[in-house]
Amino acid sequence: MTAAPKRKDAARNRQRIVDVARDLVDDGTPLQLNDVARRVGMGVATVYRHFPTPEALMETVAAPGLEALIARAEQALAEQDPWNALAGFLGATLEAQLTDPSLTIVRAAPERVLPRTEELTATLDSLAGQLLDRTRATGAVRGVATWENLLPLMCGIAFAANIHADERQARRESGRRYLDVMLRGLRG
Repeated sequence: MTAAPKRKDAARNRQRIVDVARDLVDDGTPLQLNDVARRVGMGVATVYRHFPTPEALMETVAAPGLEALIARAEQALAEQDPWNALAGFLGATLEAQLTDPSLTIVRAAPERVLPRTEELTATLDSLAGQLLDRTRATGAVRGVATWENLLPLMCGIAFAANIHADERQARRESGRRYLDVMLRGLRG
């Protein structure tokens, strides 16, 4: 049985909610559904009907970024040089974390509330693990590193870059320096 298609006005309302939430997240404002409803100019019940929790809304905001990282990981797996592929993927991941705060929030959350987010994060973790394993098999990465080790380190690098720099370009430069330190430590 397939789900009934959404009415156009319901789809428009949902998108307006996501757009306002995206702006709030990008501004560093915590997502509160009542605040989102006020800013969108619709009833609180309408927002709650689309997104029963702030976490569900945050995961929806993060979904396009997760999808883009999955595409980047798939591209990296097709590259010839495993080390450059891994380093490039980690660089793209850091860039995404520094430009899309929803990614770090969702990745750092102890659990996922939407099945789609669980699917996306599991796929991303699997692909990243394959990249690391492929690189380790060439001897380019120390044998002790796992994706489960690198994931919190990547979140930590993004956190440190955001804390220690005020402007976007400075955050990127700091993040790249911190990532370079981690990559040097990984190199076999």
